[in-house]
Amino acid sequence: MLKTCACINLMSTPSSPIWLDAPNVGALEKEYLARAIDSGFVSTVGPFVPEFEQRMARWLGATAAVSTQSGTAALHVSLLESGVGDDDEVVLPALTFVATANPIRYVRARPVFVDVDLDSWTMDVDLCAQALTERTKVLLPVHLLGNPANMDALQTLARQHSLTIIEDATESLGATWNGAPMATFGDFGCLSFNGNKTMTTGGGGMVIGADPERLQHVKFLVNQARDESLGYYHPEVGLNYRMTNLEAALGLAQLARLDDFVARKQRFHEIYAEQLRGIRGIRLQREIGPGRSSWWLNAVFFEHEDINVSELQKALLARGVQCRRLFMPIVEFPPYQDFAKQPCTNSQRIYEHTICLPSSTLNAEHDVEHVCATLKELIG
Repeated sequence: MLKTCACINLMSTPSSPIWLDAPNVGALEKEYLARAIDSGFVSTVGPFVPEFEQRMARWLGATAAVSTQSGTAALHVSLLESGVGDDDEVVLPALTFVATANPIRYVRARPVFVDVDLDSWTMDVDLCAQALTERTKVLLPVHLLGNPANMDALQTLARQHSLTIIEDATESLGATWNGAPMATFGDFGCLSFNGNKTMTTGGGGMVIGADPERLQHVKFLVNQARDESLGYYHPEVGLNYRMTNLEAALGLAQLARLDDFVARKQRFHEIYAEQLRGIRGIRLQREIGPGRSSWWLNAVFFEHEDINVSELQKALLARGVQCRRLFMPIVEFPPYQDFAKQPCTNSQRIYEHTICLPSSTLNAEHDVEHVCATLKELIG
């Protein structure tokens, strides 16, 4: 049971918050932004966007990359490029942010939700196989909180049934499977550079792919489907999903620091794992197979039913420890309740018993150690 407030106050409170997922921006980002402003290229035309795309593709070892206005936009245009439309089915995990599901409805397709594995919190491949029908067109795995889904099994399933894979890698920049970066295993991989992600462009996202022709068409679609060789001529219905040069300049600065960001997050996870091991039913998300998580967010699952997660969250926040609940399963939301074809009990259990802990690279190792000490003091 959570300890009383009187006992909580025995511990010192940090003078500033211990950050959950705040962005790490500073002098280098100011320099790059000033460079973009001084150049006059601040909107969607200019040199910073293509340079950012090229450098990100190189960092991932990918053939090509196309920047977008958000991770949601990246998922949307990837579905369009995959030919997904009316009443096609897309299989995805129930435990993810709602932005994974919304683009499926944008293209008037049907999301098919499956439960997740209790260890990795990623899509259960056996349940995924059971959910396939003649209408299934896409598998959409999510590398939740940076932890890779079982890509070997999913790729085998996709080959057996001639399915497209679109990776939701929006939380997993820096994670790997068999040593290769996430976002490079599917027909398309989608990244997010929202302010809370491992690196940020303020907003923004990116589509990664192995087929340069398809990626060129993605780039065409996000630019209002404009055939520039003919002036303002638009042979298809396009989208205004372009990244700006200001965003790309910020991204270039962040990309220069990305290796350090990933290393720091992985070190934070080591501290959480070391200091919370064996503590009163606490269990961390687990890597599976050859997957190596980037640990965008570290989250703890409380196995004991007497731990009131909501009250614990309030107590941590009162102590200056930023934290939040995990995503509620999407099948609980009114627009998606009719798409729940199978029970998602693991997703619900993980949601009910999990808290996400400080993982921002603004923190120091001693901040993470303080979080562990606070958590142990609170739950006894």
